[in-house]
Amino acid sequence: MAKSQETFNKKEKEKKRLKKRQDKLLKKQERKENSNKGGDFEDMLAYVDEYGNISDTPPDPTVKKKVIKAENIELGVPKREAVEEDPIKKGKIEFFNDSKGYGFIKENETNEKYFVHINGMVDECLEGDKVEFELERGMKGMNAVNVKKV
Repeated sequence: MAKSQETFNKKEKEKKRLKKRQDKLLKKQERKENSNKGGDFEDMLAYVDEYGNISDTPPDPTVKKKVIKAENIELGVPKREAVEEDPIKKGKIEFFNDSKGYGFIKENETNEKYFVHINGMVDECLEGDKVEFELERGMKGMNAVNVKKV
């Protein structure tokens, strides 16, 4: 007669595997019973009070509400007020290279230096001359244009 193919060790492993499967099914059923899935709609709602805090109670309708106009809400940087300033500025030529045709003008009020090209000059000017000029945005910053000797 042939020996049985099922040994003691194989039987024990099979018992453990079946017990594990049974435990898994029990846990699954327990989770299903205790879950809130598909619960009450009211439980899912959240409310925000006037201070921006989240709560589970609805706001009190007896509290007086503030009326805020949408136009008064500013997002980002506030708009600058229009300040009329004279477009013609005064300054002094700090440096000028005749051979290359460019130089720098130092403004009297802010002491900022601005690039000037010979094409932006109305009068012929030299280093140290006092001048009037306008500003124009260039590729690398502000450039002086319409430069006139004072």
